[in-house]
Amino acid sequence: MDDQLNKDVALLRQTLDDDLSISQPRMPQQPLLVAMCGLPGTGKSYFAAKLTEQVPFLILETDRLRKVLVEHPRYSTQEHRRVFRSCYQLIQYYLINGYSVLFDATNLNEEFRTYLYDIAEATHAPLALVHATAPENTVRRRLKQRKADRHANTYSDAGWLIYTRLAPVEEPVQRDHYALDTSKDISPVLDEVAEWAKSNGQLKLD
Repeated sequence: MDDQLNKDVALLRQTLDDDLSISQPRMPQQPLLVAMCGLPGTGKSYFAAKLTEQVPFLILETDRLRKVLVEHPRYSTQEHRRVFRSCYQLIQYYLINGYSVLFDATNLNEEFRTYLYDIAEATHAPLALVHATAPENTVRRRLKQRKADRHANTYSDAGWLIYTRLAPVEEPVQRDHYALDTSKDISPVLDEVAEWAKSNGQLKLD
């Protein structure tokens, strides 16, 4: 790793190790990797929070970790790659050390997802991809509400402009995955992913 990456990883590890000291999740028999995929406003973080109520995961949320590295994010391509490079190192580190990881990020194209496929293969961690979607009018309403509230429940600054900028670059998920439409009842998919996790990743993805 280069010097900047080393510094970034060390800084983010402090934050994540603090999370572990507070939550003290069970060390699973089989460390698992769940990766969210989807545009801003599609409900990825809400689903991730609900899943961790049923199954213990260490959450790596890029919106949160970005602000640990960059006080005033600009969401540039260079900044994006900096955050994700650090996250890939940390995902592998925590999986190797016996923790199940939930990666809460956009993961919009196969280039970025390939890193996760490789990490899962290298660490022998079963991987579940959850692709979150919602109708545009629903997303727009959520993002407008998020901007109006500006409460502490979200780390994301993404608004409608960022959504429209990212939407054209989103690619279909090529591998087996859970399809999640968050404008509908999320319980069926939530239960499926929880059962997959409780089976130590042995259940086949639908």
